[in-house]
Amino acid sequence: MKLKAFMPGMILDELADAVGGYDNVSMEMSDRATYGVDYFWLSRMWQDRGEVPPMPDWIVRPGATEEVSKILKIANYYKIPLHTWGGGSGSQGGALPMSGGILMDMKRMCKLIEIDEISRTITAEAGMIFQQLEWYANEKGYSCQHIPSCLTCGTIGGALAHRGIGIMSGKYGKIDDQCLSMEVVLSNGDIINTLPVPKHAAGPDLNQIFIGSEGTLGVITKATFKLFEQPEERRFHAFLFPDKNSGYMAGRDIMQKVKPSILRFYDEAETTSIIKKIIGFEKKGCFMNLAVEGIKRIVDIEMEIILEIAEKWGAEDLGSDYGEKWFKNRITFFYPGHIMDIPQMFGTMDTVATYANVEKIYLAMKKAIYDKYGDKVRYISHSSHWYEWGCMNYTRFIVDPPNVPQDPEEARRLHNEIWNIGVRAAMANGGVINDHHGIGLKLSRLMKEQYGPAMQVMEALKNQLDPNGIMNPYKLGL
Repeated sequence: MKLKAFMPGMILDELADAVGGYDNVSMEMSDRATYGVDYFWLSRMWQDRGEVPPMPDWIVRPGATEEVSKILKIANYYKIPLHTWGGGSGSQGGALPMSGGILMDMKRMCKLIEIDEISRTITAEAGMIFQQLEWYANEKGYSCQHIPSCLTCGTIGGALAHRGIGIMSGKYGKIDDQCLSMEVVLSNGDIINTLPVPKHAAGPDLNQIFIGSEGTLGVITKATFKLFEQPEERRFHAFLFPDKNSGYMAGRDIMQKVKPSILRFYDEAETTSIIKKIIGFEKKGCFMNLAVEGIKRIVDIEMEIILEIAEKWGAEDLGSDYGEKWFKNRITFFYPGHIMDIPQMFGTMDTVATYANVEKIYLAMKKAIYDKYGDKVRYISHSSHWYEWGCMNYTRFIVDPPNVPQDPEEARRLHNEIWNIGVRAAMANGGVINDHHGIGLKLSRLMKEQYGPAMQVMEALKNQLDPNGIMNPYKLGL
């Protein structure tokens, strides 16, 4: 729909009326440009090259669920695309307003609603930064145990929308394991609540329809999470494995018998570069860091079992010092000077698979990229989230200047070509397209390849819940 004359202003007036005044809406160019960049490499490169970023036509900042409902009714009536923005920390372009329209910034919705110490749950609005939720839990002696690298800049809604994960996932699970219930606003403005608990036999769990849906099916406005007592003891240990296979198999055995909160396993390329730089470890091999926590008596037994497993698989015992250094520097990995940054080209191709396939995927992705690009592209990998049945590979490609094209169109083509080659190699060997960063715009084109005929299930949900197609277009293959 092409809006003429003063019609854009008429819609701005409606949005202002919905959210209590003009302080919470904008059509200013400087405000609109702010929302054209997240941590997606293409959006950052586009801005770096002086190109015009994708911009919304209207910005609106709701302060309550009822205001979100009014905004969605306006967008649905005019058939205007609507994009939901949390903290802007996503790496997949999931919130970028590629089709213009309305951008709804949720950060005014940041209220703590309830801490239930009997049920050990905490409820808050979805625009709250997750660190704030964790602080509220800490004040009562608890933790949410969702501790991602974006803890201080990502929102509750953002974590749920892309099915996020934190470093303590081995013991406490992903965000979908930690969330009990949600309030969601549908595209027609209806406000719904999922059932108060997720474990039931009253039909499918509606939480799992909206968690990971990236704003394409509805807008999450409130959520309730588990609370955990702070552990009596948290103990770290590090090992050096001779190769990837022995580390994968040790990790499998550990996850089958023990639930470490942290389990990180690095290939030799990352061990001898990033691990060396940040914690000062100098040997070749594959570095593993882990933590077990809880009641001290149980931690003693779990660590004894872990040491036995590591010895069985030929690991060198590095003691606790390097593990403690890793934990103290867990965010340093993402600081400037340590993380990849422009003018480099880079991406994190996280994939997840069963133990039978995970090493095969690691080798296939590495071979596919090196066969095509040789030493022009670096390949490093670690496994940071583990399950009883398998684990994920947090694989990164890095292209250093001068191999990064300065022309933005050429840079985009190279970037997408590398992603296609790497992700298709993973899928061909039993891998799933993404573990925890989400799909967004970056991987949207590959969803139909991943799902095949099963994609019609998601398309049917989309058509039923968003018949006008206004909710976050071009994301998630929808």
